[in-house]
Amino acid sequence: MKASETVDYNIKVCWHAIARMYNTEAAKNDITTSIGFVLLNIDPEKGTPATKIAPLLGLEARSLTRILKSMEEKRLIYKQGDTVDKRSVRILLTELGLEKREVSRITVRQFNKKVRELIPESQLQVFFQVVGQINELIESKKVF
Repeated sequence: MKASETVDYNIKVCWHAIARMYNTEAAKNDITTSIGFVLLNIDPEKGTPATKIAPLLGLEARSLTRILKSMEEKRLIYKQGDTVDKRSVRILLTELGLEKREVSRITVRQFNKKVRELIPESQLQVFFQVVGQINELIESKKVF
């Protein structure tokens, strides 16, 4: 079997192309794709508990810690103790963070709009179904 005939190769190549495209746009705004995705997953009004962000993005806590540190240094976020659960820390967006979040939102929407203009909805539904099944297969540990 050639690499180009494998499922994982095609997913990886496509994701890397998407990531390069997003990183090019993100760099214009002094952020990265990872920072953009984190910004999109922080509630712009109430903030989000730090422990909830990594699972939303499929990240390990260690990776998220590095990203959050970078975001704090760029003054995109700040941390605040949760008023209800004193053990929890909420991540909140600064004004600059809100601006960059909006840039990220527009970028993601533009990409998805263009994909939906060029690829019929029926094909996208099959794609989502197949990707979902692959994810279930992996999560259920039926492969290894």
